[in-house]
Order: sequence, then C-alpha cells, then structure tokens
Amino acid sequence: MGIFLNPDNTNFQKALNSKIYVDKTEMIRLTNEIINTEQQYVCISRPRRFGKSMAANMLVAYYSRGCDSRELFKNYKIANDASFEQHLNQYNVIHINMTRFINNKNSMDESLQYIEEDIIDEIREEMPDLVMPRRITLVNVLDKAYAKYKVPFIFIIDEWDCVFREHKDNETAQRDYLIFLRDLLKNQSYVALTYMTGILPIKKYGDHSALNMFTEICMTYAEPFSEYTGFTESEVTELCNLYGKSYDEMKRWYDGYDVDGIAIYNPKSVVESLTRGKFQNFWTLTETYKALQEYIVMNFDGLQDTIIKLLAGERHKVDISNFANDMVTFQSADDVLTLLIHLGYLTYDAETEEVFIPNYEINEQFASTIRNMDWSEVTQLLKRSEDLLKATLNCDAKTVAELIEQCHQDNTSILSYNDENSLSCVISLAYYAARKDYFMIRELPTGKGYADIVFLPRKNRNVPALVIELKWNQDADTAIQQIKQKQYTDSLSEYSGNILLVGINYDKKEKQHTCLIEEVQK
Repeated sequence: MGIFLNPDNTNFQKALNSKIYVDKTEMIRLTNEIINTEQQYVCISRPRRFGKSMAANMLVAYYSRGCDSRELFKNYKIANDASFEQHLNQYNVIHINMTRFINNKNSMDESLQYIEEDIIDEIREEMPDLVMPRRITLVNVLDKAYAKYKVPFIFIIDEWDCVFREHKDNETAQRDYLIFLRDLLKNQSYVALTYMTGILPIKKYGDHSALNMFTEICMTYAEPFSEYTGFTESEVTELCNLYGKSYDEMKRWYDGYDVDGIAIYNPKSVVESLTRGKFQNFWTLTETYKALQEYIVMNFDGLQDTIIKLLAGERHKVDISNFANDMVTFQSADDVLTLLIHLGYLTYDAETEEVFIPNYEINEQFASTIRNMDWSEVTQLLKRSEDLLKATLNCDAKTVAELIEQCHQDNTSILSYNDENSLSCVISLAYYAARKDYFMIRELPTGKGYADIVFLPRKNRNVPALVIELKWNQDADTAIQQIKQKQYTDSLSEYSGNILLVGINYDKKEKQHTCLIEEVQK
C-alpha cells in the first residue's frame, strides 16, 4: 500500500462517511467493460466541483490491490453487477493527482522527473525482488514489473489538465507533458485501463492529439457516462423528499445542464443547499467573478451581444468543433463559448447545437460579473429592472413604457430592434429582476398560438402571473385583445391567482413604446 502505487480506500471511505452520498458506483460497470480492450483509455472532463475526484477515488478503492474493499461496496449498486467480483482489488493501481507535481514554480522537466522518481521509489518498496532494468525509466520499470508478476496496471490520473492552467502560455511544456503521457500509456502491454479526469478535453494541435487513443467524455458529449456527470432528476427528487426541501426551487437554482438529453444538477450546489438549509450561489462562490470576466470581455464576433442575449434567456447556435481545448487559443466567439461550456457556465444542446445559461445560479453569476465590469449600460438595465417589475405589478403602464424605452435607448449598441424577436429579447432582459419570484417562459404554447412571455409565480410567492404580448408597429390594445381572443390564460392550468395582461408595442417610425395593463381573475 503506497501513496501512488496501490493506495488504500481511505479517500473513498470519506465520501461514504459524508452526510450526503449519492450512489454512483454503477459507473464501475462501464470501466469494467473496457478493461484490456481497445477502448481502455477514457478521459472524463467536466467542471470543477462536479465530483471528478470522488469518482477517481471510488475507482482506486475498487481496483487497487492495496486494500480489500468488498465490505465497503457491499451495500451499493455495483455489488449486484456480474462483473463486481471479477475485478475487485485485482490490479496494480497508479493514482496520480497532477496538481501535486505540476505547478508554475517548477519546470516541466522537473515535474515529470518527480513523478517518475516517486512512483519508481514505491515500486522498489512494494516489489523488492524486482530486478531493475539497466536504464531506469518509469516505462522500463513498469515493463519489468508486468513481465515478472503478470499483474496489469490501472492508471487513474486526476486533474490531468492542470498543466494547461499552470503553464497555459508555455506550449513547449504542454507538448512535453503530452508526450510523457503518450509514452507512458499508449500501446503499453502493462496498461489495462487509464481513467483521466480534468476540466478540459485533451489538447489538440491542428487536427491531431498526442493522446489520440482516448475516448473523450465531456460536457458536449458524455455517452455512455452521461448520468454520472452530476446528479440526475430522480436523485435530486429523492434528496429533496428526504430533507423536506422544495424540488421546484432546487430545479430553478441548480438544474439545467443538458448532457446528451439528460437533465443534470450541479452536485456541489445541491449538497450545500441541503446541508446548509438555503438556496443561494454555492458553486459560483468557489471562484471570483474575474474567472468569468476574463473570457466575456473578449468581443470576438460580437461576443458581448451574445452574452446579453443569453442573459435574457435566449439560446445561441455555436460550432464547438474548432475549440483547441485550452484556455488561451481563441479564434472566434464560438471558441470562447465552448470553453464556457466546459467550465460549467453554459450548457450545450447537442440536438440543436445551441448554448444557453443553465440555471438561476449561473444567471446570477453572469449578472454579478457584468455589474463588476465597465459595462455601464447593462448594469443600469439590471438595476432598473426592479423598478420595471414594481411598475408592472402596480399596473402603471405609463411608467412601464418609459422604463422599457430607457432600457432600449441605453443599450442600442448592444440590443437593436430588427423584429418582434429582438423586442422579446429586450423585454426579457428588462424584466430580469422578476426571475427571483417567477418562472419565465418564452413562447408558451397555448393551443391557439404562443404567448410571447409568461411569468408564472413560484410556490409561496404572493404575486400575480404576468402574460406579456408584444407587438411591432401596431398598438398595445391589439396585444391585449390577442391575449383574450386566443385565450392565452387558459394555458396556466395549474395557476388560480390573479393575472396581469401586459400589452407592449414598439412603433419603429416614432421609436416609442406604448403599454396597456389589465388585471383579470383566472
């Protein structure tokens, strides 16, 4: 039992000892299926605090010969799988957390030397009768060990991509590191499985990668590991029932990550919310706003316009194919948006090839970041949003029209009207403050058309529902009549309180907004 070679199961035991542990042990079935196959290399990338290290520790506990984990796993799902006994504690496991070795204080040559020396030292201790090769390198020593004992090695490498953060501008160091991993792992008979975790997919140089033998599992395509990316809806529902917490609020705050069509929740935030008894920003507080700011200030191809539209609740088409899988090589807005997917600030719908902001927690992080930037027009719009909501609830149509007018005038450089969809974007952003108390639904199907924007009160909120209809070069009264004639309010079948009908028109010729508000009882 060592630190790097054949560790024990202590770290995974800590996860099981925690107040909340969600059983993800069935993931082991997937890794068992690829042992000693052409698919034995897998790289799992997903955002920070999404359970990557916990999963790595789980695999160490299961595969390592340095412990007996039968009792540890006996009450969990994997114990019922046919492959459980076959692979349990049967392998020489080498577990490396790369952040232990790679930092910006040491050169890459020094870091790689430390890795080799520390692992070779442990092999000497655990295999004292192994005759060392004449040329002592880690690859040669592993070859010798496998030839003598016929016990294959499983490599579990956590934070594999830290080099692209610590040496993000040093391409030579990055290449040396990738070549080290390639020589250590690729086409080596002693390797039965390699499982790497990180935030970024494997670095690409041109159309090639030094680690092209890996299957990449990431936030844009995670099959067959999709459900292990975070907490699923069923898992969160069970936790909310257990702790007596509102599932609707949990969903609003932390759901929204679309991973191959599966709704995934941020595990860090869900656990913090349940154990601390409140809903607030937890995951985003683990980094400063500057972590997001440095990317959204880049204005490739009108990136800032796109960010504003995303904040308004819109989706945006993105091409993820050219992303270089690092944090410095950006050629377009799509590259920046793709990085934000991998960092967890955006999510990706593979079917439509669109990105969007996943939940209220991340929405608030974007808004907070913008407030701390020199983005005065948008900051004023967000501040004015509270006044707009108050005027709407007071049925003060004149003030509503004036405030929307101001929002548009202050942000013409960012949001320009071209059609009703552009108007819808501005209105959605102008009502940003409403998201504290409402679900915002764009284009709500009603059976007789689509209501432009509906704000449906959340549970235990003493506010009326809002049905907003937008018109372009017509009049606000026409908007109100359309709501009534097409019976848009009938679509709010589970809501029984007051409803405000809000008609808003923009006259392009006069460049003015008008508004009418009527209150009805459903």
